[in-house]
Amino acid sequence: MTSVPVASRSIAPCVARGSARDARSRVAARTIADAPRARLDRGVSATLARGLESRSATGRHVAASLLSSLASCASLAARPPAARRGRAQVARAGDASSGAPSSSSASASSSSSGKMRVAISGASGFVGTRLVAKLLAGGNDVVVLTRDVEKARAALRNSFSSGTIAFADPSRWSAAIVGCDGVVNLAGEPISTRWSPAIKAEIMASRIKATKRIADAIAACPAEKKPRALINASAIGFYGVSENRVFDESAPAGGDYLSKVCQAWESTARELERTSPETRVVLLRLGIVLDRDGGALGKMLPTFQIFAGGPMGDGAQWFSWIHREDAVGIILESLSNVTLRGPVNVTAPNPVRMGEMCAALGRTLGRPSWLPVPDFAIQALLGEGATVVLQGQKVEPSAALAAGYKFKYERIDDALGDILR
Repeated sequence: MTSVPVASRSIAPCVARGSARDARSRVAARTIADAPRARLDRGVSATLARGLESRSATGRHVAASLLSSLASCASLAARPPAARRGRAQVARAGDASSGAPSSSSASASSSSSGKMRVAISGASGFVGTRLVAKLLAGGNDVVVLTRDVEKARAALRNSFSSGTIAFADPSRWSAAIVGCDGVVNLAGEPISTRWSPAIKAEIMASRIKATKRIADAIAACPAEKKPRALINASAIGFYGVSENRVFDESAPAGGDYLSKVCQAWESTARELERTSPETRVVLLRLGIVLDRDGGALGKMLPTFQIFAGGPMGDGAQWFSWIHREDAVGIILESLSNVTLRGPVNVTAPNPVRMGEMCAALGRTLGRPSWLPVPDFAIQALLGEGATVVLQGQKVEPSAALAAGYKFKYERIDDALGDILR
C-alpha cells in the first residue's frame, strides 16, 4: 500500500492506466497538487431531499433512523460535514505509480513526529466523515478501507484538510493496515428497513465479515508494525430495551435480535484479544448520534420547522443520545488512551425520555412539540423492530467518564443549541 506525503511535498501525477476510472483519479490528484486552494466541487455529495409529502412519511423516516442508531449509528449515510479545505493529498492505497512512500516509511515518520496513522472502515458514514475530518485537521494520516474507492473519495472530499488520506479497496486492506497505529471499524449494512429473514441475515453477515477481515489482517501484521488498537463499532442495542433499568458497560446483553447482532459483532472483534493480545480492543456501544445533517435529528427537524413535530409513541421511552462531536471525541480518546478497552458506551451522561427530547427540540427551534407519531404507524412500518424504537433504553457512559473523557455536551439543551444555532 502506498500513500501521498503531506502538503509541504509535491504529489507525483498518477500514470494513466488506460481506463476511465484511472483517468479521473489522475485529474483529481493533479488538481489537488497543483491548486491546493482551489474550490472543491461541492456538488459531489448533494444533500438528501428533505421535502415532506405527508406526516406519515416523516414518521417512517424518523422511526427508521432511530432504529438504525440502536444497531449501528455509524452505518447511517449522511452528507459529509463541511470541513476546512486545505492541502490534504490524495492517492489510492497500493497505487505503485503514485511516487509516495511505502506504509512502513510512513509509519516510521508518524511515530517520530507524534502524529497517528489510522485506518478506518465506514469512513463515509455519519460518524466516519467527521472522524476523518478531525484526524486530518490534526495533521494525522488516514487510510480509508472501503468497498468502492471512487465513491468513498467523492463522499469525503469535503473532509480534506492537512495530513494525508489514502484509499484501499478490499484486496488491499491487509497491506493498508500494516504500520497503522490504530484501526477504527465503523462498517455495517444499514438496517433502516423492514426486516425479512434475508435482510436480517445480511445485517448480521455484513458486520461479522468486515470485522473478521480487519481482525485477521491485524493479527497477521509483523509484530513491529502491528496496530496498537482496534476500535470497533457496536451499539447500545446490545442491552435490549427497558423503561426502568439503567445500563452501564457491566450490564448483561439483551435477548432480542439487535442484541444478538451486537453480541456477535463484539465477539468477532474480541477474538483479536486471543490472536493478537498486544492489540487493545475497544467496543464502541454507540447511542443515538445527533447532528443537523443526518441521523435521527436530521429527519426530525423538517416536521418541527413546519409546526408538526412530536415524539414517537407515548414519548416515555428512553432516548440515550450523544452529540456527534462527542461521539468522535470518544473514538479519538479510545485511540490514544490505553486505559480504555472492552465495551465503552458512547452516550451523553444525561439521557432523556423521547418526550423530553422533543420538548427540548421545540424550545430550541421556537416550535411546538404536540403531534406524536402513533404506535400503530411505527409497528406497521417496522414490524419486529417497532418494539426497539418504542421502548428504548437508559444508558450511562461509565467507562468514558472513568477514563477521564470530558464531554463537550452533557445536556440535551446544550447539544441542540450548538447544533441548531
